[in-house]
Amino acid sequence: MPPSRRQLSLIPLSLSLLLSPAVLAQEPLQLVATTGMVTDVLNELGGDRVEVKGLMGPGVDPHLYRQTRSDVTAMTRADAVFWNGLNLEVQLADFLERLEKRTPVFAVGEAVPREARMADEEYEGQPDPHIWMDPARWRHAVEAIRDGLIELDPDHEAAFAERTEAYLEELEALDAYAHEVLQSIPGGARVLVTAHDAFGYFGDAYDLEVLGIQGFSTESEAGLARIESMVDLLVERQIGAIFVETSVSDRNIRALIEGADSQGHEVRIGGELYSDAMGPEGSYEGTWLGMFDHNVTTIAGALGGEVPEGGRLGRLGEAKEEQ
Repeated sequence: MPPSRRQLSLIPLSLSLLLSPAVLAQEPLQLVATTGMVTDVLNELGGDRVEVKGLMGPGVDPHLYRQTRSDVTAMTRADAVFWNGLNLEVQLADFLERLEKRTPVFAVGEAVPREARMADEEYEGQPDPHIWMDPARWRHAVEAIRDGLIELDPDHEAAFAERTEAYLEELEALDAYAHEVLQSIPGGARVLVTAHDAFGYFGDAYDLEVLGIQGFSTESEAGLARIESMVDLLVERQIGAIFVETSVSDRNIRALIEGADSQGHEVRIGGELYSDAMGPEGSYEGTWLGMFDHNVTTIAGALGGEVPEGGRLGRLGEAKEEQ
């Protein structure tokens, strides 16, 4: 049985140098990930070679998240830290930049080519960080996670590569499903109104007009003028469905509904979408594949498209019913 990390720390340096990398590599990598999406992909690609602590669970907004004392301890003790980057986890950025001097830190969102990044209209020079909303762009992050795992544990490169290939096949199948069902939305209804601008890449990928009440970051507040202009737009264009998000307050969405109602136009909530966080832990929606399937199916169905019951695989809601 290989020695534990604690046992290794008690072995004299001269003796520990004689231990082969193969022996040391028997323990799983101890990793920390920021968002649920990054955590999920790390677990999928790493398999039993990784133990991943995710910092941000269901309903947690990464734009506003601040590390706790236990988070700092976990990150400083980890073999590596994986984060989205691209100005998403803005409150963690300074700490991770300092940590990178002593611990491997992988900003997987940086793998998306610059020409494929959308600009953040509020913060000049900054990209929209919500790359997981488009499978074609998210693929780059998945491959960056694979490469990070191989760098940390090269002895298991073949296993990481095999698991990544299988995962990307599922990603491509989900992307094909999304194109099919979202294309079935009637032309006049192809408008996606959400609490904040997390769906820009989604709209770009599937030819939907996306209107967010807030900007890319939930730190920005939607002013009264913005709410009023959005209400006028809903009424003028007869938009009948808008969407709430699990990680963002529905206060502004409710204001839109009330404002439209005061002008004699009925707007309903088309459903709840996963934007900056995934679904409940242990559920299908608690995976990136599941959250994306949920969003695609919910949006297409609410806007008049044709969708199968239960989504692409018939799995939507299955774990929620068991709980």
